[in-house]
Amino acid sequence: MKKYEVAIFNQVVKDAVRQGEKNRTGLSDDWGDLHYIEINAETPDQARAKAHTRHPEARGFVITEIREIR
Repeated sequence: MKKYEVAIFNQVVKDAVRQGEKNRTGLSDDWGDLHYIEINAETPDQARAKAHTRHPEARGFVITEIREIR
């Protein structure tokens, strides 16, 4: 198992904050900025799949980068 760092943010939150609207996602406004989460996986694709399980695209989450941590 390898360790990956996944850079992720929420586009819905980012758009609401940028437009000065109330964020109605139930997430804090800081989700409009990049968050870095660590995920254990065998491959980058598996790390992406695990990240999207917890942070689904359908809820506005966008992964910008996945890199292996050594």
